[in-house]
Amino acid sequence: MRAPKTTLDQWHTLQTVIEQGGYIQAAEYLHRSQSSVSYSLHTLQERLGVKLLMIVGRKAELTVEGRALLEHAKPLITAFSQLEARAAAFTQGEKVALTLVADSVFPKPLLFRALRQFQQRYPQTQVRLREILRGESRELLAQADADLYITTLPPDASVDGSFLMDVNFIAVAHRHHPLHQLKGPLTQAELVRFHRVVITDPLQQADADAAWSFTTFDAAIQAICHGVGYGWLPQDRITGLLASGELQPLPLAGQRIRATPLYLIYGDPQGYFDLTTRAMAEMITDAVQSDHQLANSPKF
Repeated sequence: MRAPKTTLDQWHTLQTVIEQGGYIQAAEYLHRSQSSVSYSLHTLQERLGVKLLMIVGRKAELTVEGRALLEHAKPLITAFSQLEARAAAFTQGEKVALTLVADSVFPKPLLFRALRQFQQRYPQTQVRLREILRGESRELLAQADADLYITTLPPDASVDGSFLMDVNFIAVAHRHHPLHQLKGPLTQAELVRFHRVVITDPLQQADADAAWSFTTFDAAIQAICHGVGYGWLPQDRITGLLASGELQPLPLAGQRIRATPLYLIYGDPQGYFDLTTRAMAEMITDAVQSDHQLANSPKF
C-alpha cells in the first residue's frame, strides 16, 4: 500500500480553520503561528492537487471539493483523537475492558443508571455485561473470570461479598386464574393442583411439580399473564401489572414474600485496589442506596 501523501495534522488544521472561521482564529486555537497554519494548508492542497479553500470577504470557506474531502477526513480525525484519549486513559491505570456478571433479578433501572455513570467517567473502558440466573452463580463464582458479580451467595461459597439489596418475590397469577376463585388462604396442597411457572438455568432440570419452565423472566411474566400458571416473580418487575390488576397476588397461607439477597463480589480480591473496578462497584452501590433512600423518603 502506498504511503499517504497528506498527514492527519494537515486535515485537522483544515477542519480547525473552517470551524474557527479563519487562519488567525485557527492559529490562536491551535497555539501555532499563522504562517505555520498557512504553510500546512498550502502543502495539503499542493500534495492533493486540489483547491480546498477560498477566501470570501475575510472568511475562509471550503470549495465544493474541499467540503467533500473534509467530510471523509472527519471520521479519521475523530477516531485518532479517541485513540490517543484511550491510550492516555490506560497510562492512568484504567482497564481496557471490565466484565460484569449480574443476576437477572437485579433491577434494570439501577443497573443501567450505574453503567451510564461509569460510561461518562470512563468512556475508554469497554464493559462486558453478562446476565445470569440464580442457579448459575455457584459455577461462575468458582471460575472467577469476571471483574465484578452481582449475584446470590451460596451458603458454602468460598468468596466474600458485600450485601447489596434484597429482591422481593411475590406469588401471583392472572386475575382470571382459578386459584383466585378458591376461598381462604391457599395451602401448598391446593397450589400443587395447578401448573407453576419457574425460571431455570437451561442446564438445570426444573422441579418435578413445575410443568412450565422458562430461562428468562420476561417469558415467565408473559406466561403468567396469559394464564399458563402461577409463579413467584420479582415485585419490581410487575409493579405496573399489579397496579392494573392484570396480575394479582395469591393469598397464601404461608410466606407471601420471599426475599432474595444479592451481593456485590469482586472476582479477584485484589480487584478492590483496581481504580476502574472499584469505581464500578461504588457506582452500583450508590445506585442501590439512592433508590432505597428515595423509596423511604417521606411522601407529602
